[in-house]
Amino acid sequence: MTETVGVVGTGIMGAPMARNLAKAGFEVIAYNRTASRAEALREDGCAVAASLAEVGQTASVVITMVPDTPDVLAVVEGEGGLAGAMHEGSVLIDMSTISPGETRALAGRLAERGIAMLDAPVSGGSWGAQQGTLTIMAGGEPETFERCLPVFEAMGKSITLMGPSGIGQTTKLVNQILVAGTCAAVAEALVFAASQGADLLKTVEAVSGGAAGSWQLANLGPRMAQRDFAPGFMVKLQQKDLRLILEAAQEQHVPLAVTSLARQYLTAVEAMGGADEGTQAVVKAVEALAGVEARQDAG
Repeated sequence: MTETVGVVGTGIMGAPMARNLAKAGFEVIAYNRTASRAEALREDGCAVAASLAEVGQTASVVITMVPDTPDVLAVVEGEGGLAGAMHEGSVLIDMSTISPGETRALAGRLAERGIAMLDAPVSGGSWGAQQGTLTIMAGGEPETFERCLPVFEAMGKSITLMGPSGIGQTTKLVNQILVAGTCAAVAEALVFAASQGADLLKTVEAVSGGAAGSWQLANLGPRMAQRDFAPGFMVKLQQKDLRLILEAAQEQHVPLAVTSLARQYLTAVEAMGGADEGTQAVVKAVEALAGVEARQDAG
């Protein structure tokens, strides 16, 4: 039997994920606090709910894709939330990036209601969401993961069960340590290249095939050089993830110097008004310190 899938949060990530689920043949019911964002999905074959409770009552699997830990707790356990409406035997998949500890606690409370939970944060940005090529790292029970695997396969390409509840979120934070540090290094490299008069796009092409190659360099390096700061992933959301990382690291006395520096660069970008820009805008902070702009027009 095909699952009816609810999608709560139809923003830059949730909307294309809902579209891909509908394309894959799932019955999809979507909800967004700002209703107009969900309404556009009707054209893609999705039903649109008037309330969270309607999603919980209708769907056997509900995906949440919202900004932060308090948002997840509000849509699941707040007044009129999902938990009070979902049926016993249904599954909540939280694909947001939130606190691993809060995830484990929420999973325990839902289990008492007979609702299974997977934490399944993603990497790949809006481009991966649109193309259905997200990397999905899940935490939870193996049988629940196997049940939901067809749902994941409609949205992602690399899908891994990492372990018990909360480990999906931990893995996503590992991902964000690597992403933030690498993106900051790409920015520094391009500002340095610009200061030396190098052709930035040729430089990216030349070093991408060697030991310095990375997704961040190949995809965000050219965007930095061409001043394309449209968000695949917003600065303010990266900052939320880095806060979660540094809080967890402090608890275990783990020093994360590079991650801390990346966060300071992004704080400077926020001060410049770039909170809603893509994370590649980190180059603006490096440029401001160096007094050099890493700009190169295509052609």
